[in-house]
Amino acid sequence: MAGQHYEVLIVGGGNAGISLAARLRRYGVKNVAVVEPGDTHYYQPLFSHIAGGRATASEAVRPQNAVMPEGVNWIRDTAAGIDPANNSVSLASGGQLRYGHLVVCPGLQLDWDKIPGLEDAVHSPAGASHYEFALAAKAWGLLSGLKAGTAVFTMPSGPIKCGGAAQKPMYLACDYWREQGVLQDIRVVMVQPYPTVFGVPGVDEELNRKIAEYGIELRLNSELVSVDAPAQNALIRTATGVAEELHYDVLNAVPPQSAPDWLKDTDLPAPGDPGGFVDVDPQTLRHVRFPNIWSLGDAAATTNSKSGGALRKQTKVLAKNLVAARDGKPLTQKYDGYSVCPFTVSRSSVVFAEFDDQYRPQPTIPKVPTWKESRASWVVDRDIFPKVYWNLILKGRA
Repeated sequence: MAGQHYEVLIVGGGNAGISLAARLRRYGVKNVAVVEPGDTHYYQPLFSHIAGGRATASEAVRPQNAVMPEGVNWIRDTAAGIDPANNSVSLASGGQLRYGHLVVCPGLQLDWDKIPGLEDAVHSPAGASHYEFALAAKAWGLLSGLKAGTAVFTMPSGPIKCGGAAQKPMYLACDYWREQGVLQDIRVVMVQPYPTVFGVPGVDEELNRKIAEYGIELRLNSELVSVDAPAQNALIRTATGVAEELHYDVLNAVPPQSAPDWLKDTDLPAPGDPGGFVDVDPQTLRHVRFPNIWSLGDAAATTNSKSGGALRKQTKVLAKNLVAARDGKPLTQKYDGYSVCPFTVSRSSVVFAEFDDQYRPQPTIPKVPTWKESRASWVVDRDIFPKVYWNLILKGRA
């Protein structure tokens, strides 16, 4: 692969990389390649449903070759470094690729080691995490089998994939326990690092109503700081330093997240950014220092809440701007900071949060209160969105 050149080289074959490659092909870009080592493609929004017993694992996966757009070169390797001065990407296998334009979208890595004991805990008999596909089904096994005791759900601070997803299996489990007549025998604790349950007006009120309905103990301004897996004890600490030890029967934890380590070691992040996110203009998605480098999705240093809904809008903006830049034209497309999070607050209803990068409501249909709990939003999230993802988004048509 030494010296092999592509008009557009995309690092990462998840939602961002595949949907962008498909859209670029539709816009007439012929020489496109995607660097992606994995043989399996995941629809991550279903991980919460799997952990809550409302989807099967098989629904969330497809072979990577089945979603790769026609005419796109799939390079089954892992990026190991980027040299912007020479327009080249080095690969873990030792190969090297050259590019005219580079799009960096490898997603996030799960930093289990940032919380002592966490990795051992989620792989122990009493722990799980629906942020890892292999553990999502395990989470439902633990939650559905609990008849009495304490269930602890945690979310870390900092940028993560769809922050609201940390709460979803909790509501699904509570509704299940209520159906089974055991909810009153289970202590449910949600550890949330921020001052409110989510941060969007209207949405917070709906979520707080469901939290009160289920009797959930909400720990605001608090984080998980360590876990003793053999003893099944979780240590949480408030922003003011007050510590509390929780003994759990089931722990479902979301790990801290950051850009991949190899990306942190490149010149692409902003100087001093410990998260390693690609330093792009948050509206045009073009790198602020390297005009032929772009980024979108979870690894981009944009100001929005990271989600698939945000990515869908980013894909259109980046594709059109990249084609314009290739043709020497001005960048006219701007991403507006939109994001979305459907909260599965019961086994048949959803609170649909749509908001901008300031966490202000930004509904797709003006004056329609989609943030109210509804059955219709459940159908959209559980039944319609997966079909749209596999059949339209990954084909660059939505």
